[in-house]
Amino acid sequence: MRDSLAGSPQKRNPAISVITTQSVVTLAHELAARDADLARVVQQFGAPPLWARQPGFATLVHIILEQQVSLASAKAAFNRLGEAIEITPTAFLTLDDEQLKTIGFSRQKTRYCRLLAEAVLDGTLDLPRLPKLDDEQVRAALTSLTGIGDWTADIYLLMALRRADIWPKGDLALLVAAQRLKQLPSRPTHEEFLALGESWRPYRAVAARLLWHYYLSAPRK
Repeated sequence: MRDSLAGSPQKRNPAISVITTQSVVTLAHELAARDADLARVVQQFGAPPLWARQPGFATLVHIILEQQVSLASAKAAFNRLGEAIEITPTAFLTLDDEQLKTIGFSRQKTRYCRLLAEAVLDGTLDLPRLPKLDDEQVRAALTSLTGIGDWTADIYLLMALRRADIWPKGDLALLVAAQRLKQLPSRPTHEEFLALGESWRPYRAVAARLLWHYYLSAPRK
């Protein structure tokens, strides 16, 4: 029964490649019909938020700030940056190391964001063109820059471009949520996490939102 259902969403919704506020609800219920654990998340906490972000330089800076730190501390630094400047490549490059350190940038993230700003300004990275590219082309364009790895590219694809089948394999919250929801003895390995996502194609980005929703909503033991 599950095998027959696994292929059905693609037949029912062949055109959905970008997630919207409306489709995230529809697709969350569709995934819940295929997976009893996801069904429990929807039943207890409802459909997940879209968690969309505006495409562009500022969002990439925000995601770089989120690398390996808490979302709260990254958001605080991003807000301080927004109070200091309009977050554009040109304005960012006017800030010196000490100013960025005060805002909350590490030396490494200062370098990453400067390289990003320079790439946008010199045309190495054409941000307005990214929505026209497929997922792998976007990932290749972003990860060609120092400081942007698969996780950062995946979060941009998932939240800013709202692509439907993105599965951020290096996301700690997703690993923890998957372990808890599936009652695994330990956090899934890289290979196990990728295998888990296979059953949720072509809407793994909705499954990721459901796992984040569960991670943030379910009481922890």
